[in-house]
Amino acid sequence: MELPFAEAWKIKMIEPLRKSTRQEREQWLKEAHYNVFMLKAEQVYIDCLTDSGTGAMSDRQWAEMMLGDESYAGATSFYKFETMVRKIFGFQYVIPTHQGRAAENVLFSYLVKEGNVVPGNAHFDTTKGHIEARKAKAIDVTCDEARDTMLEVPFKGNVSLEKLERVLLENKGNVPFMVLTVTNNTVGGQPVSMKNIRETCALCHKYGVPVVMDSARFAENSYFIKTREEGYADKTIKEIAREMYSYVDCMTMSAKKDGVVNMGGFIATNNKEWYEGAKLFCIPFEGFITYGGMNGRDLNALAQGLDENTEFDMLETRIHQVQYLASKLDEYGIPYQRPVGGHALFIDADKVLCNVPKEEFPAQTLTCELYLEAGIRGCEIGYILADRDPVTRENRFGGLDLMRLCIARRVYTDNHMNVIAAALKNVYDRRDKITRGVAIEWEAPLMRHFTVQLRRLE
Repeated sequence: MELPFAEAWKIKMIEPLRKSTRQEREQWLKEAHYNVFMLKAEQVYIDCLTDSGTGAMSDRQWAEMMLGDESYAGATSFYKFETMVRKIFGFQYVIPTHQGRAAENVLFSYLVKEGNVVPGNAHFDTTKGHIEARKAKAIDVTCDEARDTMLEVPFKGNVSLEKLERVLLENKGNVPFMVLTVTNNTVGGQPVSMKNIRETCALCHKYGVPVVMDSARFAENSYFIKTREEGYADKTIKEIAREMYSYVDCMTMSAKKDGVVNMGGFIATNNKEWYEGAKLFCIPFEGFITYGGMNGRDLNALAQGLDENTEFDMLETRIHQVQYLASKLDEYGIPYQRPVGGHALFIDADKVLCNVPKEEFPAQTLTCELYLEAGIRGCEIGYILADRDPVTRENRFGGLDLMRLCIARRVYTDNHMNVIAAALKNVYDRRDKITRGVAIEWEAPLMRHFTVQLRRLE
């Protein structure tokens, strides 16, 4: 008899969870202006808002915390971290930052100028925000297959080489770099193949354009290359990651995802000119170049997290749980971006809440309904997150409208997945009765989805 699948770890500590009543949740959501970011954590039963900084660290990571060197400059923790980054990614120059958007802020402050054009495979909200805040333009060059959520394609995060070349041709001399995001979060946590990484970088370099890899979930992307792409089944995750980064010029990383730490990020490159330029912004924005907004203990934990999360067993356990939840949704007939990604399920809200017009934000409405149903907090990755066009100030309704259910690393059990699936099924079963959505009452001019205030339409 074949043995069933089991986690590659055992539980050493637990944190109690509190259930709430429907009446409590209705009041809390109203007070939060129907924006789940504004809910208190204690008002949430199962938190699927994000996998960023929400993972459970290992015993070895906690041990490293005790060894942290908190010297302001030249701490041993920095050099331990730097050594691990060089080992995994092959980059010589490393700048720590307190998280991924800080890495973008430091690097883009040096590289992005007003009027520039920055292509990318569906820039995430903070990336696009950092570009547009500098009065530059972000252009999406993701493959068309990503727009069909029901299509089973192994690498939906891929760059369309035709779209990319068009941008490069039309904007010669005005493209400071291209952003290549792995995995592609905005279109559903979809991976990018090694072939596409190689061809994308070759095309950019043909036009003299460097490539910056947005690397929050690089290990999960490496896992999908190993399990889905021909020629990589016998490669280790570390070998695959090293090849991925051999093609690009620079990386930014939110280490709160695949570094499995609560806070941290970094820039890494072999371009000494970029390193020297970015350093000038690191010191005023983040701190001295050997801590960059991070504690020594966090640098230690990150070095260990990068090492252990680039091992196959750890990644397989994590992705198996996401796939388990997907199998429950398949059982209930609930549509999501297929095939399931490595860190989350992205529910196709347009296909669930068919009676809610796009102007009333179906994915945000679905996010509210799931919270009211069972205290489960998801996140809208859709029309609200897309922000307004910086020129016309019109809402951007051209992309997908998804509700993301992120699964924190090493935090929940499969029983929690069963609860999520059952709650979503209950909402799905009454979807025809949900005919109105939400309206914006107040919004920030940039990256509005974090703080937007909404009202429920009756």
